[in-house]
Amino acid sequence: MPNDVHRTGDRTFFLCAEVSRRHRAGWRTRASPLTWSDAPVEDRTPERDSDHKQPAARTLFEQQWHERFVEFASSADDDAGIAGWSPNGLDTRFRFFRRLWAPVPCGATYIDVGCGAATYTRWISAQGVYIIGVDYSHPTLLKARARTPPEFPLCAGDATKLPFATESVDGVLCFGVLQAVSDSASVVGELARVLKPGGDLWIDALNGSGVAARVERARLRLRGKDMHLRYESRVRLGRVLCNAGFVDIVPHWLPIAPSRLRSLQPMLETNGARYAMKFIPGLGPLLSHAFILRARRRQT
Repeated sequence: MPNDVHRTGDRTFFLCAEVSRRHRAGWRTRASPLTWSDAPVEDRTPERDSDHKQPAARTLFEQQWHERFVEFASSADDDAGIAGWSPNGLDTRFRFFRRLWAPVPCGATYIDVGCGAATYTRWISAQGVYIIGVDYSHPTLLKARARTPPEFPLCAGDATKLPFATESVDGVLCFGVLQAVSDSASVVGELARVLKPGGDLWIDALNGSGVAARVERARLRLRGKDMHLRYESRVRLGRVLCNAGFVDIVPHWLPIAPSRLRSLQPMLETNGARYAMKFIPGLGPLLSHAFILRARRRQT
């Protein structure tokens, strides 16, 4: 078993070795992701307990998604399946992200919130960036650990109550999270809290105005069922980011073909298609299954 996975009775929890050691000189964490009862005996101090704040109680929708993520990780061995994506969905998202990524300043610290199997985390680390993978599903983190060196920093944490100090990181990725929470504002507010002024944010959401979402809503409505995913509006999410103190918000549309039509994916990624979605009003939102917003936390 990896050296940063510990068992207490039947409970398994993750210790981020870097976080628990206050991994960098002068770099502060807000608290460990462990609860008082989970913590090793030597860590059970009144100060630790009083400093730790639990995430807000999950809604039924959020609890169902937490259980799904645990099930995904327990039953799948590929990066996409562990994170709950189709192979084409993850491959396309990851490919788009790599096109958009630009080098960051030397010495920057990033966190990948909802890291899944650490697909993005590993790639960004390979670009020379210090990045910590964070996820609230312990089985998922176990799969991520199996894909990373023992010293690679992984940490258990909830997106609505991250175990990092205020204004302590230079950049945040948050992919595949918003569709599994009831309210984007609680997540965005927490991401803003841990980011330094001027810090870099990458966040994605499922596009509620796209053809795919409209067809899915109509199909479920005919069957009398509710949506099991939460879709977002680019405008609404942009407003949430503004209210949380983000500026320079730039949208990037992600056209993703359904798995049964994945042979069409190359057509959606040609230069012609990208230019058309950029310059023809309404085309990007119509054809895209998801979008990324990149933003910067306002300087104080």
